[in-house]
Amino acid sequence: MTTVCRVLQKPKLFGICFMSTAGASKRTALYDLHKTHGAKFSPFAGWDMPLVYADQGALDSHLHTRKHASIFDVSHMLQTRITGKDRYRLMEHLVVADLKELPVGGSTLSLFTNENGGIEDDTIITQQDGSLYVVSNAGCADKDLAHLQKHAKIFQDQGADVEISKIEDHSLIALQGPSSQKALEKLAGIDLSQMPFMTGQHIDIKGVPCHVARSGYTGEDGFELSIPTGEVVSITKSLLENPEVKLAGLGARDSLRLEAGLCLYGSDIDSTTTPMEANLVWTVGKRRRAEGGFIGADIILDQIAKKSGLRRRVGLIVEGAPARAHSRVLSADGEVIGEITSGVPAPSLGKNIAMAYVKKGFNKKDTPLKVQVRNRIQDARVVKMPFVPANYHKI
Repeated sequence: MTTVCRVLQKPKLFGICFMSTAGASKRTALYDLHKTHGAKFSPFAGWDMPLVYADQGALDSHLHTRKHASIFDVSHMLQTRITGKDRYRLMEHLVVADLKELPVGGSTLSLFTNENGGIEDDTIITQQDGSLYVVSNAGCADKDLAHLQKHAKIFQDQGADVEISKIEDHSLIALQGPSSQKALEKLAGIDLSQMPFMTGQHIDIKGVPCHVARSGYTGEDGFELSIPTGEVVSITKSLLENPEVKLAGLGARDSLRLEAGLCLYGSDIDSTTTPMEANLVWTVGKRRRAEGGFIGADIILDQIAKKSGLRRRVGLIVEGAPARAHSRVLSADGEVIGEITSGVPAPSLGKNIAMAYVKKGFNKKDTPLKVQVRNRIQDARVVKMPFVPANYHKI
């Protein structure tokens, strides 16, 4: 099956654009459980994934996650393990993070980059004892795995000690929301209050060894659980016995991540977007800025040093109808200066929000702009992201 890392216009819910692939759809180990709960499915990156459920729509799921906790099936995402004494040398060639200084158990958001300084994908990398655990997007899974394997082979041919292993025997679920900690503590039987956000560790859940990362894609506290596939249904059902925990689908996941100011690959960032343009310069480690060594470093570091690049990613509050992807953004005097990449009515705010790229100089907070929604011109203004304050766990 050939993965197509691009965004289609349909189906849509709250302005969500779902990614598609050529070939028959795959199903996660939780498919039958989703079906039992009345899930409406939608194709996403070659998988049949739950969009909404019979007991609550995307809006209700969104608000429930902000108030309590929801389980998102993210088993379609790519999980890989990088081993060998040269694992840092390989991965620091491919991504912009400072992985050598990442403590055991520490996680970081990073970017795969290309020769033009563009972003090939975003990824979460966790430092494990003797390995790097890498989670990347379903829409680019085939591309990412091939990229890792290609460069690992080049390094191996030069005598490097490094191996790439696709993790195929574990499913992945995300437990997100303020009630997540208590819900997981009940099954794990341990105190998680001292586990910081963006860290991971191996924890037994109902006696099953799992990798638990305190992270997520919603702006809320939460955990991503890598669970042996044979046990994922049982553990998910046990979590759902808690009345504060419900299943949630892609509809709520998209509106939650946009309120949190988080990018969707293929919409808000792609292979033509540089970290400088995407306001993701913070992902480039201090040592990496000094030493370079990653693909596209010359272009990326030059843009950082000169604060260059022709455009910037911004957040917008839009008056009137919601502005969807590809809507044009105009200056106050009518000049076309950019384009919307994601837009939804924000359930937590009661306002229409959007991400866009605009010409450099129009990206300052409170800059008044216009957005063309169909044939109407509507007012908009630049705001700081995240749109909704993050609720990440702090110690």
